[in-house]
Amino acid sequence: MMGELTFFLALQVKQLKDGTFISQTKYTRDLMKKFGIEDQTRYRALIESLLYLTASRPDITFVIGVCARFQSTPKESHMTATKRILRYLKGCQEVGLWYPKKRGFKLVGYSDSDYVGCRVDRKSTSDTYQMLGNKLVSWFSKKQNSIATSIVKAVHSHGKFCAQVLWMRQHLRDYDIEERDIPIMCDNTSAIAITQNPVSDIIL
Repeated sequence: MMGELTFFLALQVKQLKDGTFISQTKYTRDLMKKFGIEDQTRYRALIESLLYLTASRPDITFVIGVCARFQSTPKESHMTATKRILRYLKGCQEVGLWYPKKRGFKLVGYSDSDYVGCRVDRKSTSDTYQMLGNKLVSWFSKKQNSIATSIVKAVHSHGKFCAQVLWMRQHLRDYDIEERDIPIMCDNTSAIAITQNPVSDIIL
């Protein structure tokens, strides 16, 4: 009755014959007008706006997460970093997520962890994302709470990632899509040995 969905919670939705494109072009342009490149007094508000932009822009999720850690006491270097983000966004305002209709529903998970990669506190960062066919459906990048003493501990978070994949498999069953063998792409043989479970259907 309301017609075709074109705009929802600052997300622009363009429905085509061969798929759906989701972007935040208007939100990005409004953000440029509101804060500009020279504004140094609204760091916290700028970070909050950028965090919302990650709903359709996984390419900036990690760097905005890093800048968000310094909201209480931002320095000039942090403001310089956010200016670089704004300049990047200015050059690619219409980037978004493309969901083609006919590309299958094979669920695949990808996981990566560095080892003491943060230069500030030497903590490790875990990155994961899940693809349904060739469609990106879930992603996150998180710095671990403690400093890892080995590369094995740095990738220990893969267990939580496996739980996320199993949760997504259960939701697919609600739509009569059965995924028995779910590949998980991982970058470390130690992590593979830890997360392997002969009872689980997950293949690493």
